[in-house]
Order: sequence, then structure tokens, then C-alpha cells
Amino acid sequence: MPDLLKVAKFGGTSMADLDAMKRCARIVTSDPDKKVIVVSATSGTTNLLSSLFDHVETDQKMEIVDKIRKKHLEICTGLVHSTEVEKAILQVMDSLVALVQNQHMMTPRIQDEILSHGELLSSAIFTGLLKEYDTGEVDTRWLDARKIITTDRSHTKAQPDISAIAGNAEDQLIPHLESVRFVTQGFIGSSPDGTTTTLGRGGSDYSAALFAEAIHADVLEIWTDVTAVYTTDPRVVPAARPITEISFDEAAELSVFGAKVLHPATMVPAVRKNIKVYVGSSMKPQKPGTWIMKDTRSKPVIRAISLRRNQTLVTVKSPDMLHRHGFLAKLFDVLSRHQVSVDLVTTSEVSVSLTVDTDIQSTERDSLNEDVLSELRTFSQVDVEKDLSLVALIGNNLHATSGLSGPVFGLLEDVNVRLICHGASSHNLCFLVSQTSAEKVVQVLHNRFIK
Repeated sequence: MPDLLKVAKFGGTSMADLDAMKRCARIVTSDPDKKVIVVSATSGTTNLLSSLFDHVETDQKMEIVDKIRKKHLEICTGLVHSTEVEKAILQVMDSLVALVQNQHMMTPRIQDEILSHGELLSSAIFTGLLKEYDTGEVDTRWLDARKIITTDRSHTKAQPDISAIAGNAEDQLIPHLESVRFVTQGFIGSSPDGTTTTLGRGGSDYSAALFAEAIHADVLEIWTDVTAVYTTDPRVVPAARPITEISFDEAAELSVFGAKVLHPATMVPAVRKNIKVYVGSSMKPQKPGTWIMKDTRSKPVIRAISLRRNQTLVTVKSPDMLHRHGFLAKLFDVLSRHQVSVDLVTTSEVSVSLTVDTDIQSTERDSLNEDVLSELRTFSQVDVEKDLSLVALIGNNLHATSGLSGPVFGLLEDVNVRLICHGASSHNLCFLVSQTSAEKVVQVLHNRFIK
């Protein structure tokens, strides 16, 4: 076994074209400890595949399929041994054509089948490219992730079966890691009956973390188009700086509260097995990235500031709450049955305010709809406010740091703060502001608190 067993994941921009793939191939082959390589679909391919959902009964579907085929065959032309890879590409495309031509109604199961073809295509090309870079000391093999990542049957947002994944890896991966490098797909898995499932958009990071956990890896590398995790979005604050190291807890808060570098679920397997995570740029691999680990040398009160746009605030009021039990259970039962994911919650004697991420709801399943609101109105008054943004201060011991709230909100005396959550976590202080003032708020706070 290698001295340090590593899993490396490359995102869609890292797989954008042949030049991008060659940069990634050099990153992989320069380090013999990288034994499992997880790739996303080439940039833009998942969106093309998603567009098929609306065209299963139109002639335009074959135009989309042809565009996907042409895109990947063009990448193959730059390979030294392109024939074998082109054959693999055409086999995947034949599968997609057969799937699309035979569909007259789109279901979540069919959506998963269609979307899986993006990663199947990119991994086939990258496997062929890595073989050209190999010196013969390592046997590079293509691996179908569906043989390892076992999930439940919740199509489009499947939940992994951790024990089954561990068993699959023990049988099919671990015995070969001494001499084999595996190239596989992010985002996709399969239910126990072999049906293709997906972990949801952005799930490739999560897939890589699940592979790292299953093979007992020491390091999980996430290679993306940014050089590191930053103190805030550099597009909002040009003075934002890269973070050298950050704790698991801080990184988890950042990913949940708006940072786009990591999928929020990625931290869960890493924390379970104490696997160090490295975030770096495949475009500029020489730049120092960010290490995410259990303990860091420095523990600043405020490490970073995140911004999460398109938040909706729902306030539910009822006199029945006053000195009575059961109201919150009734409220959250409605939300649970309609699969509405709630982020922040505050309560008073007769009302509850909660936030819903409108971006997530609208792209995956528009849960906060009139059916939900109508049911809530049968037992309460409901007010809905949109066009809000969530600002979160991420750091350490925020719940026990005296004199913090005064300076923070003193800087925002001209800003209408709609909701504040402080104390539930030692690693964040967050609040809602209007969408129009959000960037200015982040700029002011970053200038004051990030040294």
C-alpha cells in the first residue's frame, strides 16, 4: 500500500477539454499515492443532459444528443490512442440514444439514468489519457462507480448505504490498490437492485468523500477552478485572501452557508474517518491550496464570512402557541411531508420564523409552493418575505466570545436585520438582510474583522 493513500476528485471545469484534462493527468501521475480518481462530467454536459428532460417528445432531443456526442469525440481526437476511447464513447452514446428514444414520460428514475451518462463519458476519456501518461508501474483501470456506491431508491437525491459501500470497497478496491489506479465517476451510484441513482447536483465531492472513507484514505483532494477556500467570495470583496488551513467544523459551516467550493455533505465522511481534505486549483496546481482538518494551529474568532443569496423568510403566527405544547410539531410535520428543507429557526411566544433556500427549492423540487402555505394557513397566519440574503460569520467560540455582537451590529446600524441566529453553534453567527444590501454588509464586516 502507498505511504499516504489518497483519493483525488476533479470537477467539471477540470474536465472541460483536453488541455484541462492533461493538466489533471499531470497532477495525478506525479503522485503515485493517488489511487482513486473521481471525475465530474465535462463542463456544461450535465446541463445539456438536463435539457433532455423537456424534450423527450420533441425532435430537438436528438440535436442535444448529437451535440454531446460531438463534444466528447472532439476531445478524443487529441489522444494518442483515440480509437479505443472513441469506441467507449460511442457505446455510452448508444446507451443514451436508446434511453431517450424509448421515453415518453420523464420520471426521477429516468432522469438519473440520463444524467449518469455525463460522468461515464468523462471518465472513459480521462482513463484513456492517464494510460498515455503511465510509465508501466501503475495499471490504470476504469471503474463503474455503481459497483461501489450503493444507495437507497430515492432517485435524484439518493442516500448512500455506508456499510454496503465499505463492503464493496473491501472486495473490489482495497486488494488492488498496491498496483492499480482506478478512475471512476462522481455523482452516481445504484440501488440494491442495480438501478442507477444520483446523489444530487454537486454530488461528485460527496462521492469522492465516500470513496475515501471506504478505502480508509489518508487524504481527499478536491481539485477545482479556485486556488483555495477564501475568507469570503473574492468577487464580492477583492481583498479576500486564501485560507491556508481550516477546521472540519468551520468548513462544514462555510459549505452550508453559501461557499461554493465544497458540497455540504463532503465533510461528513471526512469527519467520520478523520480524513484530511485538500482544496486546490487544477489550473494553477503550484498555488498553495487549503487544508481542511480536525484541528488547526490557529483558531480565530472570525475566520471567514459567507453570503447565501435567494433566501425566503416564512413567519408563522398563532395564539395557540402561547403556553401550549404540540404547535411546533404540527408545523414541522407539514414541512416534512412536503419535503421543505429549513435552515434557520427563531421563535417567540406566538410566532416562529424560519428560512428556506429558494435556489435549492426551485432547482430540485419547488417545495415552498401554495400547497404548503395553504396547509399552514389552516391553523396559523403565514407571512412570506422574499429577496433576502443570509450572511454568516464563521469562526471559533462565537457563542462564548463577549463583546462580539455589539461591534458586528454596530457596523450595521443603517441596515434592517430581519433575523439573527446566534448560540446554536459555536462556529457561526448568521442573520438575514435584504438582497440589495447584502454585498455591502459583507464588505463592511470583512474589512473590520478579517485581519
